[in-house]
Amino acid sequence: MLNHNPKLDLLFQALADPGRRGMVERLSLGPASVSELAQPLDMTLSAVVQHLAVLEASGIVRSEKLGRVRTCRIEPEAFSLVELWVNERRTNWERKLDRLGEFLAATPQDEGGKS
Repeated sequence: MLNHNPKLDLLFQALADPGRRGMVERLSLGPASVSELAQPLDMTLSAVVQHLAVLEASGIVRSEKLGRVRTCRIEPEAFSLVELWVNERRTNWERKLDRLGEFLAATPQDEGGKS
């Protein structure tokens, strides 16, 4: 049975939407106000705020309000859980492919390419 990690689920759900990934890409360049994030997107400011709420709930983005401006910034540590999950899978598949390569190298081949 697969390990179920609700935090990991939130991270993948947050990154599943192309608009949210675009916001994350923009924030990877540095902090931005909500209106700056909304400017290149083809959605209402209300929709941008809803997307940001999903990113904040997942821990990917943090925001703070100073006066009338809400500034958002990326939380790089949030990606460590995704990175760990991906690396575990990569390591597992690399081991399997290495074993397959060893097996195929040790298997005699006839002239027709059949074993």
